[in-house]
Amino acid sequence: ALYQSEEPLGAAIADALRAGTIRSRDELFITSKLWCSDAHPHLVHSALQKTLRNLQLEYLDLYLVHWPVSTRPGKYEIPLAKEDLLPIDMSAVWRAMEECHALGLTKSIGVSNFSSKKLETLLSIAKIPPAVNQVEVNPLWQQQKLREFCVAKGIQVCAYSPLGAKETYWGQNCVMDCGVLKDIAAAKGKTLAQVCLRWVYEQGDCVLVKSFNEERMVENLDILDWELSEEEKHKIGQIPQRKGYAGWDFVSDDGPYKSTAELWDGEI
Repeated sequence: ALYQSEEPLGAAIADALRAGTIRSRDELFITSKLWCSDAHPHLVHSALQKTLRNLQLEYLDLYLVHWPVSTRPGKYEIPLAKEDLLPIDMSAVWRAMEECHALGLTKSIGVSNFSSKKLETLLSIAKIPPAVNQVEVNPLWQQQKLREFCVAKGIQVCAYSPLGAKETYWGQNCVMDCGVLKDIAAAKGKTLAQVCLRWVYEQGDCVLVKSFNEERMVENLDILDWELSEEEKHKIGQIPQRKGYAGWDFVSDDGPYKSTAELWDGEI
């Protein structure tokens, strides 16, 4: 909902079905997210219904709570107004997510940007455990503690920003400028992006990568018929860690999280 990508995606799906590019909707796996302004128990169902209308679909394959934060209803924007930040009633919001699942509006439910501690709290009250935790994962932010927790609890890690990012909220291009990754890529005859994606893939994580360049889209898919050596993986494991986006937008002296350490429960 925040990205305003639902309507164009819905149109693209409808076009592909009409053209026969895909035979049925069942060939697709469609995910969307519950934005913070709809992260209130009485708004979850209507937010998902709006998403489905935008997508021209009857169900999602996966619906995620976008952040462990609520904001005042009605706004879909970032950066957030600090006065709009509110504590989330995660227990009640999750019950509403479970109800959406029971109604068949989404096949699976999950979360995004949740720490191990927040996941543990959610698991203690959930009838349906989250299927997925979508978080930033790349060689410069490897999330080892969180990944171990998710694997132990049967929660699939889904990696966003596997190549880092240089947009407004990150501001730098640390992953793509990393000397260790450049050296590995050169030695293997691969691109640095392919090394990053293969590293995430070999961990068993889902990997989300975006590109508007057709050549790079093809390149990003070409990671399946080769692998990193143990030495290469060891070198990647020694890269100093630096989170790209700390979530400053969700921190306020008067909000539910007074620091990024509180937002991530020290996992930063």
